Amino acid sequence: MLDDVFRDEWARVLASLVGFLGDFDRAEDAAQEAFTIAAERWPVSGMPDNPGAWLVTTARNRAIDRIRRDRTLTQKIQLLPAPEAAGDEVDDTVIKDDRLELIFTCCHPALPLDGQVALTLRALGGLETADIARAFLVSEETMKRRLTRAKTKIKATGIPFAVPGPQLIPERLDAVLAVIYLIYNEGYSGRVDLGAEAIRLGRVLASLMPDQPEVHGLLALMVIHHARRRARFSGEDLVLLDDQDRSLWDPHQIAEGRAMLDRAIELGGRGPYVVQAAIASLQTRRRIDWPQVARLYRRLVDLTGSPVVELNHAVAVAQAGDPAAALRAVDRLDLDGYVYLHSTRGELLRRLGRHDQAREAYRRALELATSTPERRFLSRRLEQL
Repeated sequence: MLDDVFRDEWARVLASLVGFLGDFDRAEDAAQEAFTIAAERWPVSGMPDNPGAWLVTTARNRAIDRIRRDRTLTQKIQLLPAPEAAGDEVDDTVIKDDRLELIFTCCHPALPLDGQVALTLRALGGLETADIARAFLVSEETMKRRLTRAKTKIKATGIPFAVPGPQLIPERLDAVLAVIYLIYNEGYSGRVDLGAEAIRLGRVLASLMPDQPEVHGLLALMVIHHARRRARFSGEDLVLLDDQDRSLWDPHQIAEGRAMLDRAIELGGRGPYVVQAAIASLQTRRRIDWPQVARLYRRLVDLTGSPVVELNHAVAVAQAGDPAAALRAVDRLDLDGYVYLHSTRGELLRRLGRHDQAREAYRRALELATSTPERRFLSRRLEQL
């Protein structure tokens, strides 16, 4: 029971405390103390009607008590309100939802990207530092240092705990969405399912910014991709889209993602996440309209200017029936250190019957591949030639 409340209320409680105290570390200490008290009391007295408000009020009171005991902060005591009663009947309408401020603070562009990601998972996701470290394959001490550096920079540079003004929202929102999508793309397996965690963060953002089409677009994209996660691997083997067992796809998530995409389009969404979600939606159809997918990738190239997107456009062109044109497009790209450039070239050359060149491309891809499933897939492709 408490675990569910923790996941549901952690970000809201912490955000309220950061806004109240102006200090991440003090806010975390107070939040953790409040949850500890709840774990002791609620099994006996029962859960309050408004657990989030109870936790916020209890945490604030504990933080004030701690500050009052700190002699070095006596001059600041007069600036703080008196403690409130931490009873069970607390009206949660008086507790302001500061999660949006917390999101924009964690994803501030002045912070290094790895710090933004770590702080977002810790503050918004409520993940333990050890779990974040395991998800990113670094030591717990390394992750602690990342979090400490991010918090220190927020304090030292005066990064505001605030939603940016209307003129800054588009640029700053792009940074927030990029962090959430980066978290999603880090993977789906292990003790921490970062894919599911990113979707949860996306849902929070969509609830706080319901009129932003790109927010709904990103959420739709992640949900539709996540619906296919069980079919992407067979044991340790990577399975391409055409070969996936569609019975393993989650039809409810696909339907939910399409509804989110419809909402984004209704809001006038034409940005890169909306376009990517539209592509993902088309790829879940029984018969994929590859010419339409290629047209959408062309639009995405125009929006992003990304050579990786151009590579994906070339794949769609090949799927639409023109592998020769796709190969010409791939050969124009400056992505020699990118494993998927060479694996794509290998596949196109194989389709065109140029097997010696295909082997060379697959070998180069194998040199660059780092994950076991990718290496197994590429090795099988070489054996088949």
